[in-house]
Amino acid sequence: MANSSGNDAAMNRVMQLASQNPLVIFSRSSCCICHSVKSLFCGFGASPVVYELDQMPNGRELEKALLRLGRNPSVPAVFIGQRLVGGANEINSHLLRGSLETVNYLLLKQMAANSTDAAVNKVMKLASESPLLIFSKSSCCMCYSVKAIFNNFGANARVVELDQLPNGREMERALTRLGRSPTVPTVFIGHELVGGANEITSLLVRGTLGPMLRDAG
Repeated sequence: MANSSGNDAAMNRVMQLASQNPLVIFSRSSCCICHSVKSLFCGFGASPVVYELDQMPNGRELEKALLRLGRNPSVPAVFIGQRLVGGANEINSHLLRGSLETVNYLLLKQMAANSTDAAVNKVMKLASESPLLIFSKSSCCMCYSVKAIFNNFGANARVVELDQLPNGREMERALTRLGRSPTVPTVFIGHELVGGANEITSLLVRGTLGPMLRDAG
């Protein structure tokens, strides 16, 4: 009974830690694969909360709890929005399918839902209201090029010129916190963050931008 009670306590602790932050990674500091997964999310501009099990007094119990949750190997174990997504294989699969940006967008929505930052919430609210939204600056050449691409498709983009808004600087800082560097242009299609000039150009070259715009309505 004592062992069962200890197992339950470790499982409860894992779920408690996973519920406290939008992005949680259980890791080991000596694990190369864990390092790769952490670097991948940081590359998307996310700020994961990382628990290094080999540096925690109860790390072994938490690792056993992760095994009981179906993680084998136990680390890395990634929770997004309090949901267990998986480990390195699952994250790499999302990346190869091109859906990690969608996973990241869901994470950003979760962050916005938990945020008291008015500018972040405003950015996400605007993105939820428009099928095609571009954050731009009127003096930005790359922004002009991206807007021209969408005009050539006949798309009716909602354009937010940050340098013409009283709160433009706050919104620009919010875009930085959402992983955008440089901050403009930033494009949302179908309420999802697609990226900036590089990502839009890549979609155009691959011939997938048009279908994406049609799907977004």
